[in-house]
Amino acid sequence: MAIIWDGYAIASHPNERTGWMNSASATIVRGIVDQDGRLAEAEPRLLALQRSAGGEKGGVLVIPQLASLARLARTLGVEVSRSVIAAEGSHDLELWVRAQLLGELVHISVGGWTSRPVSQPDPRLSSERNLSFAKLENDGNWECDAEFHLLAVDDNLLSLADVPPVSLIGQPVTRLFRLVEDEAGDLPLLAALTGRTAFVGQHAELRGSVNVQLDLHGTPVINPDGRFCGFRCGYTLKNRSMLAQTADAPPIASDTSDSFAKRLDLALRVPLTRIISNADEIGQKVDGPLRYDYAGYASDISSAGRHLLGLIDDLADVSAVEAENFSVEVELIDLADIARRAAVLLRVRAADKQVRIDAPSLEENHPAFGDFRRALQIMVNLLSNAVRYAPAGSNIWVRTERESDLAAIIVADQGKGIASANLERIFDKFERVDQTEPGGNGLGLYISRTLAQAMKGDITVDSALGMGARFTLTLPAPLPA
Repeated sequence: MAIIWDGYAIASHPNERTGWMNSASATIVRGIVDQDGRLAEAEPRLLALQRSAGGEKGGVLVIPQLASLARLARTLGVEVSRSVIAAEGSHDLELWVRAQLLGELVHISVGGWTSRPVSQPDPRLSSERNLSFAKLENDGNWECDAEFHLLAVDDNLLSLADVPPVSLIGQPVTRLFRLVEDEAGDLPLLAALTGRTAFVGQHAELRGSVNVQLDLHGTPVINPDGRFCGFRCGYTLKNRSMLAQTADAPPIASDTSDSFAKRLDLALRVPLTRIISNADEIGQKVDGPLRYDYAGYASDISSAGRHLLGLIDDLADVSAVEAENFSVEVELIDLADIARRAAVLLRVRAADKQVRIDAPSLEENHPAFGDFRRALQIMVNLLSNAVRYAPAGSNIWVRTERESDLAAIIVADQGKGIASANLERIFDKFERVDQTEPGGNGLGLYISRTLAQAMKGDITVDSALGMGARFTLTLPAPLPA
């Protein structure tokens, strides 16, 4: 006999592994996780599991598998339902978990509750829960940061994709791969991003090529202070003959421009990605124990390297927008849709800071004339700044307005605000209001305003100290019907 719950059959017969009846197997137990990840409410069975993991009612949900699904439901804004295995004392529990975001709270329902012997570690995972690539069939490597931007891609993959590294590094992972759901309808890479865990078996297709299919696997990069920095990954080609076809291919042509920024990019990007990779490996202590202060030095080196990579990206953009022949493709775009896309890209970073992005609804559209890719770049920059300076527990609002013949989209935060004397200065190159605060390179707003003006629009800001900031992007709007 089986009980159907949330579309799944939950066994209520004797456990096939242990041969004994678990009377709790058909029980559905509920709880509520607040926006800070705390188990605000829990029925007794769930609370007992929380306490066995070292937590308490009202404290942070410390059951990793449940906490991961709660974060995933909050991040995606959709209902998530799947099976998990959780440890309880000397045995494991097979559970079915449903997590649903209702308002600001994630409601979780847990069924199954079937006891089983402690599972043995996956032989593909090391003792530190990182993938041992030596034990996996591997055709090459790639890396991404915590926001899913590519940091490194090997030459074979670049040849297959037929793209130069300068145009790919720093772009979203989905610019290189088209991710494919597994048989259960899941994306292992997305689940790994939310849970900060290793992943295997992520099916993908390579963009910019014909019929190149891959399996992706990766391990999270965690600094000694516990900060998630991204993934170090590998891939396996399903069609291995593809490698033979590209072995004798000519190298990717590099840009012959005399632009200082482009030459700087080519000279520094590869060594910097290697420095970051090696520093992250040292920080994770993959080669054995390491003094705590040395691990801290490795973390500092990695952070500095990523900062320099960001500077290289910004310098490349500055070089492009300041070129005499720079132009943008103008077409009819939807600013509300672009805002929603930018919010999705920043949602994980916002969740880590306990900041909520209130984006336009799916029903809303806001037509304007501009370049889709450049408008998205501007929105990501404005939202990134808002998330960076927003206090924990605050909101960021994204709203659309019509101003005469202009379409406007507004990003408003609840940060500490900007003094009136600095409202124009922040749009200058290398200008930041407070140089002592961690942040960007002082180029993002300069690039964004230059791009907006190239599309016959502008970016303005309204702010005062202690009152948050309100950035407005305006672009030409089509005439009303």
